[in-house]
Amino acid sequence: MKAFEYASPRTEAEVVQLLSAEPGKTEILAGGTDLVGLMKKMIVTPDRVVNIMDVPTLKSIDEMPDGSVSIGAAVTLDDILAHPYLDLYPAIKQAIRGISSMQLQAQGTLGGEVCQRPRCWFYRNGDGLLGEGVASGANEFHAILGNSGRAKFVNSSRIAPALIALDAQLRVLGPDVESEQFVPLAGFFRSPQREGQREHVLAANQFVTHIILPPIEGRTCATYEVRHGEGPDYPLAAAAAALRLDGFGIVHDANVVLGQVAPMPWISQEASSVLRGRKVDAALAEAAGEAAVSRATPLSQNAYKVQLAKVAVKRAILLAAGFETGGF
Repeated sequence: MKAFEYASPRTEAEVVQLLSAEPGKTEILAGGTDLVGLMKKMIVTPDRVVNIMDVPTLKSIDEMPDGSVSIGAAVTLDDILAHPYLDLYPAIKQAIRGISSMQLQAQGTLGGEVCQRPRCWFYRNGDGLLGEGVASGANEFHAILGNSGRAKFVNSSRIAPALIALDAQLRVLGPDVESEQFVPLAGFFRSPQREGQREHVLAANQFVTHIILPPIEGRTCATYEVRHGEGPDYPLAAAAAALRLDGFGIVHDANVVLGQVAPMPWISQEASSVLRGRKVDAALAEAAGEAAVSRATPLSQNAYKVQLAKVAVKRAILLAAGFETGGF
C-alpha cells in the first residue's frame, strides 16, 4: 500500500476543504469495505484519505417536513435495517438483507455502497476499467445491456436500483462549502469513456453527504436478486420495481430498474411502458421482463444473464404488487 496522509474532519465543510480538485489525489473513507482492498492492491493510490465517519451530520436518518427521508452517507446498512422510517421502503431493506454478511452490513455505509467501484476482475487485477480483453475474455459476469462502448463491467451497487426506482436524490457538496446541489440518482451514474474517468458525475472535490427519499405516497416497491445462493457474493442479476396501483391492481405509474447487468443501474422504460394502465398478474410481469431485456447484447460468455435478468424483473414486479414468488 502506498503511504498516504490521513485526515479525520468533524464537519462537512472540513471534508470539502480536504478534497483535491485533481482526480485520484484524495479518496473518501467511510466503512472502508471497498477502498481498503483497492489501496492494498495499488489500484487506488491517493495521497490523502479523508475519513468521514466522525462527521455527525453524515450519520443521521431524519424525516423532513415534506415527509421525505434524509439518510446520511455515513449511515451503516445495519442502521438502515433497524430504522422504522425505512419500513415504508421495503425494496431498500430487501437489497441490504440480500448482502447476507453481518460484517458488511455492520461496517458498510449507504454512501459507500452506492459509490463503490466495479467488481470487474480485470479492473481489480490492475488491467484497467476499460480493458480491451473483456469482450473476448472471461466476461461471464459482465454487462448484457449498455455495453456497446468501452465499458463492459456492471455497476456494483445492490441498493442503487431500489433508490432510483424510488426517485431518490443525492445531496452533493463541493467544490466549496457554498456549492450545494441535489442530483437525481437516476442521473448520477455514467458509463466511462476513457481510463481514469469515474462511474459517476462527481468531481474530485465533491462528495455525497445525504441520500434523500421522497415520500412513499402510496407506492409499493420491491427488490429481487438472482444469486448463486445465500451469502455475500454479488448477484448475477437483480431488479427493483416501484409501482403506484389503484384499488383494482391497475398500474398508474411504474419504475423498473435492473442491477448487475450494465455499467450503470439500468432504467427500463420498456418494462414500465408494458405495465402502465394494466392489472398486475404473472403474465403481465413476465411480459415486462421480456421487454426489459429486449435490447440485450450479451458478450461471448454471459448470454445466460438475459434469462436471469428477465426473471429478476418479473419477480420484483410481483413482489411489489403483493404476490408471493419462489427461489432466492
